[in-house]
Amino acid sequence: MSNSDTPDTQHGSASNISHQRPAGRRHTVTFGMAALGILVLGLAGGAGAMKLARPSVEMAPMNPVAITAMADDSLVTVKGKVAEIFGNKFVVQDASGRALVETGPEGEGGKLVAANETVTVQGRFDDGFVRGSYIVHEDGRTETLGPAGRPPHHGPLEMLKQLKP
Repeated sequence: MSNSDTPDTQHGSASNISHQRPAGRRHTVTFGMAALGILVLGLAGGAGAMKLARPSVEMAPMNPVAITAMADDSLVTVKGKVAEIFGNKFVVQDASGRALVETGPEGEGGKLVAANETVTVQGRFDDGFVRGSYIVHEDGRTETLGPAGRPPHHGPLEMLKQLKP
């Protein structure tokens, strides 16, 4: 083997090899930074899309309205005495009338309110009753029930299942 055929001249000198390694690391670092940047942009875009897709927050009025003055499909606050309890539903009565309050699964067993207790109920009045979201007791204790809205919409498959015998 001649001096010109040494491993250093065939494959480059040792000094060239040491300069090539940092270049490879630079590519790795650049690639990692680009991937991180894309990930951050994706997270920000996803968060923005979720915010736009989420329904707006609706607040029930702070001052109670008379039960007879409730408008259909509106957020309401009513205050009165608990007249009757039926499982997860109860009747609240004020000077103007009575309303049935639906408490959802949180009210199963009829233990959320007591007969003759004065309560303030916030929720949505729809189809003749109040779908409760919050119950505020006389002592200030608040029960959170669920979203103030209609029950979940059933898709076409659930509707077809109901039609079949």
